[in-house]
Amino acid sequence: MTFAPKTWVVGEVVTAAIMNQEIRDQFNSMFGAWTSYTPTWTAATTNPTIGNGTLTGRYIKVGRTVTVSLLLIPGSTTTYGSGVYLFGLPFPAASDVVSCLGAARISGGATWIGHMLVGSSATSANLTFSNTTADTRGANMSDSKPETLAATAQVRATVTYQTAS
Repeated sequence: MTFAPKTWVVGEVVTAAIMNQEIRDQFNSMFGAWTSYTPTWTAATTNPTIGNGTLTGRYIKVGRTVTVSLLLIPGSTTTYGSGVYLFGLPFPAASDVVSCLGAARISGGATWIGHMLVGSSATSANLTFSNTTADTRGANMSDSKPETLAATAQVRATVTYQTAS
């Protein structure tokens, strides 16, 4: 839904325009096209820059539930900064005690399967992968974990979470 639903009054005459706005338009929004956005890409110590690479995001929002997907493809002039990476979300997450996990994948020097994590009240998400091939404990994605990315590597992630509003 894209707005607050109508509060109905006893005896109110329901018109076609009201029905279209309150029912048809809201129902259609659940099946509409995803919306593109450009996620921010930051790091704990020094921020990366995308250079001639691409960083794109898409989302669909129904009520306070949003599903977000992002794609990072570094280019030859991408700089990777240093420290744990964060990727901006299109909407702040709700303030609750449940963190939401989604899927993440890096196709670079190797293929890494991980998670996208959105915490309580978060405005960005981090990606977690195995620390190394020998150490399969989780580590937040950074400039060197799970591997140093190269041009044309692909980082994909998707998560569904509740928005703050």
